[in-house]
Amino acid sequence: MSINELRSITTFVRTVELGSLSKAAEAQQISPQAASKALGQLEKHLGVRLFHRTTRSMSLTEEGQRFLEAVRPSLNGLQLALQSARKTREDISGPLRIVGPRTVLQPILGSVLDEYCRLYPEVQPDVQFDDRLGNWVEERADVGFRLGHSPQEGLIARRLFGMQLIICASPSYLRKHGVPRSLNELESHRCSAFRRPSDGRVIPWTIRMGDNIQDHLVRPAFCTNDEAFELRTALAGEIIAQLAAPTAAPYIRAGRLVPVLLEHMTDIHSLYIYYGSRSALPARVRNFIELTVERLTDNPEFVLNADELVKKQGW
Repeated sequence: MSINELRSITTFVRTVELGSLSKAAEAQQISPQAASKALGQLEKHLGVRLFHRTTRSMSLTEEGQRFLEAVRPSLNGLQLALQSARKTREDISGPLRIVGPRTVLQPILGSVLDEYCRLYPEVQPDVQFDDRLGNWVEERADVGFRLGHSPQEGLIARRLFGMQLIICASPSYLRKHGVPRSLNELESHRCSAFRRPSDGRVIPWTIRMGDNIQDHLVRPAFCTNDEAFELRTALAGEIIAQLAAPTAAPYIRAGRLVPVLLEHMTDIHSLYIYYGSRSALPARVRNFIELTVERLTDNPEFVLNADELVKKQGW
């Protein structure tokens, strides 16, 4: 059924209920001319006359009466469905499907989601962490997070903060192996590398060389596809690693990790929250986006400033 057919049927039923075409037009907030045209189109489409018309009155034909009895229950059901859908849009309840990369996102999202659950206990978050770049539409996600540049065309993306990549090691590692003063010196160190879960490829470090950003291949003494395990091994003093600031920052601030080779630190990629519509978002989704943007945009908890980095380098 097209929208024009729905309008025509609604005009017909309202005319019967209200007793005049002009009242039906007013109830639908359309002009009498538009209402008359809609009714005429319906009669033409059905091939029957629905009303006997005079200058003073309208009455149903036999065909009109039969059509009314057949269509009214369906129209009432459709109107209830529309009202229910509009109400659901404003209800802060139901499932909230969130997708994002396992890498980095877990320490970032936890506090926001905890606060959201306290505010809206009728919402049931369904969080799926996956480092592959999936199709969020096929996954029926309400909200997604992504590292890198802005997501694909057709999605609305809001930048949260730049993602610093910091080369760091524990104090015990540096006491045992020394502090690297250049990238060339990394050849003699126990470097870790992250193995991409989607294809198993070892990812090179991303470094700054002057004004340029480039890949830097390390000879890995340790590989993993889990950032938490890489962090654990770095804290144990076994490796020197390149870690994202949200993962490393609390340990750098606590003195358990030490940043090195700061001139090669990068922050060219960012964390984005993305979604598919500005106007048709259910309240539970809209409120989660607003809370996330408020809590995470340029949040200093996940970004180390220059003074902190230099002070913590301290070697």
